[in-house]
Amino acid sequence: MRTALLLFVSGLCALNVTSSLKICAFNIQSFGEAKANNKKVMGILLKILSRCDLCLIQEVRDSKGEAIQTLVKELNRFDYSNSYSFVESERLGRNTYKEQYPALLTQYQYHKLEEGTRETDAFSREPFIVRFHSPTTLLKDFVLIGQHTCPKTAMKEMDELYTVFNGIYKKWKNVMILGDLNAGCSYVTMKGWRAVRLRSDPKFHWLIGDEQDTTVRQKTHCAYDRIIVHGREIIFSIVPGSAQPFNFKESFHLTEEEALEVSDHFPVELMKVRSNGNIKHYFFDLLLINKFITYNFISSFS
Repeated sequence: MRTALLLFVSGLCALNVTSSLKICAFNIQSFGEAKANNKKVMGILLKILSRCDLCLIQEVRDSKGEAIQTLVKELNRFDYSNSYSFVESERLGRNTYKEQYPALLTQYQYHKLEEGTRETDAFSREPFIVRFHSPTTLLKDFVLIGQHTCPKTAMKEMDELYTVFNGIYKKWKNVMILGDLNAGCSYVTMKGWRAVRLRSDPKFHWLIGDEQDTTVRQKTHCAYDRIIVHGREIIFSIVPGSAQPFNFKESFHLTEEEALEVSDHFPVELMKVRSNGNIKHYFFDLLLINKFITYNFISSFS
């Protein structure tokens, strides 16, 4: 069973040397008990996740909830300067294939403000939508839409995200769409791209370009995982050139076989400017949920 999970760090972080916030999205590829019990894989995952202030994790297959509990427990041991927690989505999927999304965040108290349901057959796994409000950041209010598309219907689902966006834009103007959109190689066509409104509307900025490679295998070169932003304030809050895949295979000197034990995807990431020197950690684990949930994060310090 697959679900969406929102992991977050609650508590203060002592670091104050940076003025930016790193946001990531990572398809871990069938994260469940087997990977959670693999010490080598978990060690690499902890190094990857602790780099991010906000990380959207995808492909959590954890029907018992034990794998995520293990991940958060080990992350707290690994990065003891922060206290990590999580909230998770319902298990998502149309058939027997289901997943969850956890998200991990740091140094904010969170309050669920509103909740509802959005049922549609346009998505194999519905988007997970979360609003952040942070008085101490340069951008005070923004919404994240996490999506993991089905490869066979990737273009249809990407286009339908435009409809989801329009519903959100009525209330909030700064929006980031991120996740494994399967937006590359054989899953997309030039003709099909023209019909994807997220692509044809110039107000949407695709920060991970078509030329990027978000896959681990040497024989593939596909920009499956994307980060897309809309809104003047969020665009100007992003550090130019910071959006890119994180090649953990090269960074951690792994063989392809070792890297594939972790995932067949690289995380994608960007840096967002903050208004002061206090760093806060967020973690997002795959935003794929059939509920529309708004969270208000209030800084635990000024």
